[in-house]
Amino acid sequence: MKMSEGVEWALHTCLNLAWVEDDRPVPAAALADYFKLPSAYLNKQMQALARAGIVSSTSGPRGGFQLARNPQDITVLDVVVAIEGSEEAFRCTEILRDAPDGEAEIDYRSTCVISQVMRKAELAWRIELAGQTLADVKATVESRFPAVPGQTRHGLRNRRG
Repeated sequence: MKMSEGVEWALHTCLNLAWVEDDRPVPAAALADYFKLPSAYLNKQMQALARAGIVSSTSGPRGGFQLARNPQDITVLDVVVAIEGSEEAFRCTEILRDAPDGEAEIDYRSTCVISQVMRKAELAWRIELAGQTLADVKATVESRFPAVPGQTRHGLRNRRG
């Protein structure tokens, strides 16, 4: 399974928004400039996050993005699904049905051992991501790198004016 770079960008951007203290929206251009990302592409990711209710968007000259929910109410899986979609990574196409001893009436998605193994692995992955909130990530960063929140606030403040 390979995720797009948009997942990384969205997670870092949500984390940065979690450190904004003045409740003012941050323009997409400022968020993009912080990591030297293409503004148009990050804006596309931000729109996906807005559709998922993770961030809210405000139009106008003082507009931009801010978290729509508390960081403890946003899981890493929420962000991944907002960017990548909810479709399963492994899709059993039931090739066993066309094997020499295959049977047309069997649902191989539920009986195939390979399908079961892949679905079990994906479920474990999803459970792990659903168990980690943005607040958890934020707390870990703050404990390991205590200067980062202040540096991020300062950096975003300078970019949004």
